[in-house]
Amino acid sequence: MLELSLHRNGAPLHVLCLGAHSDDIEIGCAGFLFELLQRGPITLTWAVLSAPGERAIEASRSARVFLRAAAAGDVVLQKFMDGFFPAQFQDIKACFEDLRRKVSPDLILTHRLEDRHQDHRIVGELTWNTWRDHLILEYEVPKYEGDLGQPNAFVPLSLRTRQRKLTHLMRHFASQRSKSWFRPEVFDAVMSLRGVECRAPSGFAEAFHARKLVL
Repeated sequence: MLELSLHRNGAPLHVLCLGAHSDDIEIGCAGFLFELLQRGPITLTWAVLSAPGERAIEASRSARVFLRAAAAGDVVLQKFMDGFFPAQFQDIKACFEDLRRKVSPDLILTHRLEDRHQDHRIVGELTWNTWRDHLILEYEVPKYEGDLGQPNAFVPLSLRTRQRKLTHLMRHFASQRSKSWFRPEVFDAVMSLRGVECRAPSGFAEAFHARKLVL
């Protein structure tokens, strides 16, 4: 299958990562980011909307792992109330508008529009509402609702990247380990399924929803 490359003749690729909660970006696209960082220079803007207290520490430490390998980067952490994003819509919208004035990325990684978690869904909707002339890829987060969809964009992962993602999640988000779904087996299963669907050489991949592409 013909592969499409995002890098531009050595020029840094500016990537904006948006997550409702501290671990969302890593669950959805850590593998993709690790692969991108190995293939060329990247500028990263890492924004998490709900990162209070201990979760802010986890989000910051995790993000710094990626930023250390990037050409440049910035971390933006907010403290919106987990589970109540619809009720805070106006303030979150203002936060997005402020971010838009500061960055114009080449690629945006964000939540799926069909995600059944209300916080995730709000972030996905505001992403499309805020950035109208950008490449947007929506990542997936496994959860109780069973809302994994039918993605149309795949990133094959090396065995090293697959293991690196699993290790990173378990190391940096200790506050989530007590949750029954926050297990390496869950994240590995999703990567394995997506690897089958795109016939990844290693057997593992991450998947995204690409609604608009200009070729």
